[in-house]
Amino acid sequence: MSDLNKQEFLQQIDDVLNAIRPHLQADGGDIEVVDVTDDNTVHVRLLGACESCSMSFMTMKAGVERSIIKAFPEIVAVKTVNPHLSSSF
Repeated sequence: MSDLNKQEFLQQIDDVLNAIRPHLQADGGDIEVVDVTDDNTVHVRLLGACESCSMSFMTMKAGVERSIIKAFPEIVAVKTVNPHLSSSF
């Protein structure tokens, strides 16, 4: 994937996250797309209250990962890059 195509794809992923972002922001959190790897894994960073929320695993699986994979079936996983959270969400 060229750098331009990758940037466009990252923007499209971010656009999908805009649908769930208001729910995260309502609780003092947010999310940002960090990267998409050659093996079609999306890396995201949880921000604010989402970083330490006890429900972050459920948010990642039921909200973030489900939304991204629904929009882009070629994505195989969504992982967080937050150092204190499991990177295998």
